[in-house]
Amino acid sequence: MSEPHQHDPSDGTRRLATDSDVVGLLGLIAYTELATFGRLAADAANAPTLAQRHQLSRQAGKMLARHERVLERIADLGADPEAEMGAFDGIFDDFESRTPSSTWWEGVLKGYVGHGVADDFCRLAADGLDDDSRDLVLEILSDGVDSERSATVIADAAAADPVLASRLALWGRRLVGEALGLVQTLLAEREGLSRLLADGVGHRTEAGTPGAADVTGSAADRQAWVFSQLTAEHTRRMGRLGLAA
Repeated sequence: MSEPHQHDPSDGTRRLATDSDVVGLLGLIAYTELATFGRLAADAANAPTLAQRHQLSRQAGKMLARHERVLERIADLGADPEAEMGAFDGIFDDFESRTPSSTWWEGVLKGYVGHGVADDFCRLAADGLDDDSRDLVLEILSDGVDSERSATVIADAAAADPVLASRLALWGRRLVGEALGLVQTLLAEREGLSRLLADGVGHRTEAGTPGAADVTGSAADRQAWVFSQLTAEHTRRMGRLGLAA
């Protein structure tokens, strides 16, 4: 890939993100999808029933397909897919160590919440990508897999067991706090992600997205806006499970 330079989209608007920032975000998405595949496969292997094993295995397969499409895009842009993914190897380790699950149900919700927040963050940052990469990412992250992959399994169990539902609701609150902490760390350590988010806010403002124009140019304001968006999506995600956020 050529030396990084500022990305100029087809509409002529000057952006902050570099080519390296673009493939970096794609590397994060590819790594996240691969990690989610691994978690879903593990959850499927240990599922209490054959129906749950089948459902989670199908979703794991879809995750792997999403992962491969992102790798192809990285290669199309002239970068090394494995190197771009490798730059994020281990980013979930702290989250994993801080949120040990004590039951299979907690483990399934952990994947649903943790990687759901990661997908939502990547979706926001994707607004700063070039048109082709943005279209691919938004298609992949909006294909319904996230809302399907564990929702039915958890929602059915929670509806049948109010005690389990109460425990999982509390667990979900802890999980989202830790997941938001991971996002904060990523923004602090990866300047490229901050540049993409800044471009993404600009893109949303130009498109007339409600609320985007209220975000000023400061990194602190952008981060607060991102956290508000992620929290709102988490609330909706928990609502799909019939659990209080």
